[in-house]
Amino acid sequence: MRVVSVNVGLPKPLVWDGHQVLSGIFKEPVDGRIVAGKLNMDGDRQADLSVHGGIDKAVYAYPIEHYDFWRSTIAGVVLPPGSFGENLTVEGLTEENIFVGDCLRIGTAELIVTQPRTPCYKLAAKFGSISIVRQFLESGFSGFYLAVLREGDIGKGDAIHLISQAEQRVSIADINNRRRR
Repeated sequence: MRVVSVNVGLPKPLVWDGHQVLSGIFKEPVDGRIVAGKLNMDGDRQADLSVHGGIDKAVYAYPIEHYDFWRSTIAGVVLPPGSFGENLTVEGLTEENIFVGDCLRIGTAELIVTQPRTPCYKLAAKFGSISIVRQFLESGFSGFYLAVLREGDIGKGDAIHLISQAEQRVSIADINNRRRR
């Protein structure tokens, strides 16, 4: 398990349904090490703190394993790491093998898995397709949010270590499956 890319960005305007809104979904891979803070990654911001960011959603991770699915689903779109608004593009951690409450060490930071991502209309606006929200939900490829237990720096290529497992084994996939019923 490792970090493929660390991605950050500041909110930018986006047009949806004829209205301009701010969105933090635009993330770019960065070189070097970035501090994972209690509320977000250094150099990263969210536009709507009522649904993104904060203590329980400080860092968003998304598996690189899902990128091939999206490349075949969204024709003609280039998808570099960070395309889904994730702070960490990860390898080896998917919704099936990560559980709410699992604690991870990445670089010098310690994080805890809190919940899956639920997409909003800004994902649709970014990709120019309302159907991507439904596809995102139906695919089960949500990625997951992390709270920061101990602030520290994270960089591309860092190993991801499981330092403790949640007592109750509820995977991110379990939650996604319940939502789809």
